[in-house]
Amino acid sequence: MKNKLMMLAFGLLALASPMLAQGAAGAGSPADLNRKAAAYIAMGIAAGLCGIGQGRATASAAEAMARNPGAIAAIRVALILGLVLIESLALYTLVITFIAQ
Repeated sequence: MKNKLMMLAFGLLALASPMLAQGAAGAGSPADLNRKAAAYIAMGIAAGLCGIGQGRATASAAEAMARNPGAIAAIRVALILGLVLIESLALYTLVITFIAQ
């Protein structure tokens, strides 16, 4: 397990290195690079947590529908509303990422 985590960390670092590479002359200051890096990291965190939240919400809704088949309509409406609100977090973060560039 430790080897897998080390390889994963190495792979993530190798993939992140082009983000910090020097651009063309006058492309941006170090502050711009830091701002972009922070925006990209925020997008990654938001997308990951949204995925976890959507998975948990869907699993809970499926369990609730299995336990109470009479309430499927109400559960489905609540599930869709919850998934929309969860996904809006990722979309807002995506917009902020584009503004940060």
